[in-house]
Amino acid sequence: MIIAVASQNFRTVTAYGGNPRRFILFETKAGRPFEIGRLELPREPLPLHSIGACPHPFDSVAVVIAANASPGFARSMAMCGVLTSIAQDPEPLTAVRLFLVDGPVGCWHISADGADICGWPLVSKG
Repeated sequence: MIIAVASQNFRTVTAYGGNPRRFILFETKAGRPFEIGRLELPREPLPLHSIGACPHPFDSVAVVIAANASPGFARSMAMCGVLTSIAQDPEPLTAVRLFLVDGPVGCWHISADGADICGWPLVSKG
């Protein structure tokens, strides 16, 4: 499973505040997360909020974690099968570890087909 953590400075989890551009990518194997890369999106209008805009920059991502996120953002992500969760810690790796232990935090029970996207386990996306 690949998890994207919003991080403008690549050191701390940051809020969405409109249009996030930078993310640290983590993969989990045997329940352990490790960093696999970084994603920096262009400054031009971002497709992150484009409901149903698939293919999407997060096509390989199962979860996106940020300091905060709106229900509209969660809905947009759900349209492409990505779960949105609120970070429980400002340090990205710790936020991912806590997510893996506690499950999604502060997410919304919405999806493209009206299904409960806050359930555990997550939708399988690799």
